[in-house]
Amino acid sequence: MALGALIGAYQEDDAGGLRALLPLAGRTLIEYQARCLAATGAAPVVMLVERVPVALNDAIERLRSEGIVVVPVSDGAEAATRFGPGAELILLADGIAPDMGDLTMLVEEADTVVMTLPDREEFADYERIDASHRWAGLARVDSAMLGATAAMLGDWDLQSTLLRRSIQAGARQLPSADGDGRGPFMASSADAMTGYERRLLVASRTAREDAVSRFLLPLVEEMATERLMETGLRPAWLVQTALVLTLAAAFCLTRGWSWAAIAMLLLSTPLDLVAQRLALLRLKPLGPTMASRRLLWPASGLALLALGWFEARHGSGWGAMVAALATVAFGEAARIERGTRDVPGKTWLLSRRNAIWLALPMAIGGWWSLYLGFLAAYAAASFFLVQHVRHRVERD
Repeated sequence: MALGALIGAYQEDDAGGLRALLPLAGRTLIEYQARCLAATGAAPVVMLVERVPVALNDAIERLRSEGIVVVPVSDGAEAATRFGPGAELILLADGIAPDMGDLTMLVEEADTVVMTLPDREEFADYERIDASHRWAGLARVDSAMLGATAAMLGDWDLQSTLLRRSIQAGARQLPSADGDGRGPFMASSADAMTGYERRLLVASRTAREDAVSRFLLPLVEEMATERLMETGLRPAWLVQTALVLTLAAAFCLTRGWSWAAIAMLLLSTPLDLVAQRLALLRLKPLGPTMASRRLLWPASGLALLALGWFEARHGSGWGAMVAALATVAFGEAARIERGTRDVPGKTWLLSRRNAIWLALPMAIGGWWSLYLGFLAAYAAASFFLVQHVRHRVERD
């Protein structure tokens, strides 16, 4: 059964504004909170707020454009009406950026649960539960408890009262993730959010599976991600741009405009990496079936065939086209053979980025025929290595 969610958005930060509106990765904290909850399948997402300023309304509209509906309510009684009888909900404290691992654990629980932190100095700003625990800002409660708490609330704080009533009713305490860049974050000021943005940026780094992305592109990827995460740019647009650049490069190669083609291909190589990180930062990972992403590999093969076709017609003979076809065939065979296996030395196997950057020194020397022959041998070696690893695993 899907969980609902209740977020607080009424406490002020150190500057007197709403904590919910503190900036985070180019958006606001409330948008990050809502995305976290939506990523777990929580619906509806109800936001408890005393008033809705223009900036908060804009945030709600941006979320709605992403397909995430956040319902603002002004008090606990109204919040209780948004959840059906017997429904369960995630309670997310005002100003808390949750840890996704904590959220996942909470969703998998079947009982009333409160996430806790140890009573240590670094967690002194979190609400105390008992002599040795503080609240991590996440809990799982039922709508009946919410309704009963709202009915007797008076001037008390809904979140704190609901938390304490849940504990008194026997809610189980579950330790939150702690250390190594994990655990919740309490927003208090714009300066504090800068440090959390850096934490998110580091957490978005993914495995770099080829030599180029591992050794040549990390700085470009890091800088581009840091700049673009504060914009409204959609990650899919970057992947689509990479695809367009690759296809345009293929056209240029049929005309012999090799330097224009090389420039476009080089520009395309970090774009899908940056797109993947932006998507992770926004809690909407790029799907494996995304059309533009899947087409990057065949588009690169098309560019290689265009080069082989041009070279075959301008002095290199039929061998250039054969080498291009062999590269495409061995490259695709290696990709199919490998599947999702972790192959030793995979960093150095043929990949789209490795092949593109190898073209740069060859272009400087004008050694296009040598490049095509080398790529054919490179692709063949990659295929036989992957095949050897696969058959060895199957024998074992």
